[in-house]
Amino acid sequence: MYVRCHGCPLRTKPAFHDKTEDEIAVIDQMKSDHLRVSAGTEFIHPEQTDAELYTLFSGWAFRYKELADGRRQILNFSLPGDLIGMQAALLDKSLYGAVALTDAELCVVPRRRLFKLFEHAPAAAYEMTWLGAREEALVDENLLTAGRRNAMERVAAMVAALYKRAEQLDLVRDGVMDFPLTQQHIADALGLSLVHTNKTLARLRAQGMFRIADGKLALLNPRAVTRLAQYFEKEPARRPII
Repeated sequence: MYVRCHGCPLRTKPAFHDKTEDEIAVIDQMKSDHLRVSAGTEFIHPEQTDAELYTLFSGWAFRYKELADGRRQILNFSLPGDLIGMQAALLDKSLYGAVALTDAELCVVPRRRLFKLFEHAPAAAYEMTWLGAREEALVDENLLTAGRRNAMERVAAMVAALYKRAEQLDLVRDGVMDFPLTQQHIADALGLSLVHTNKTLARLRAQGMFRIADGKLALLNPRAVTRLAQYFEKEPARRPII
């Protein structure tokens, strides 16, 4: 089913600021398709020269880079409302891959329409640039985590950040959220071995920080998690959605 921007349920979430009907109409004209993809689908390929721009409508996704021997670094995780592919759409080819972590839906904005947006709708173009900068900021935080936090701090920082983002999307109920990440995803995002990831999760669980089971995460002690991670982000500002 094709979802028009005027009826998009994501726009009512606390994460996003309001738009006028005219602004929504501009975005609706940019959108060319509404895709449904199954978990594991790679919708942007490394080195792809014709990658489109996407807004994640539902589900989870991640961007990654990989070494020749198969070792993978997950750059960041995407949640509903996140823009994916700005870099790939602007450069000659994509420098990363993007994969649906769960079954997902994607709003498609053809790359050829992106340049017209800068020419004819500068306000919307600015918002798209802002979202690209936000994605860069998420990667910067992940780099700080992988480079300077110890193993327990890394996992705690990831949990705190994803929980805060999910909360703004009304995806948290009674302290519990969907958490489709496997230990391998966590290891690949944080630069840890699978064994070290397993041991670190067990230590955090034993300390009563949080519980991960059956694809759900229950944050049992938010203060302790944020203190351990030194993750004291202020309440996230409402952001645009394209």
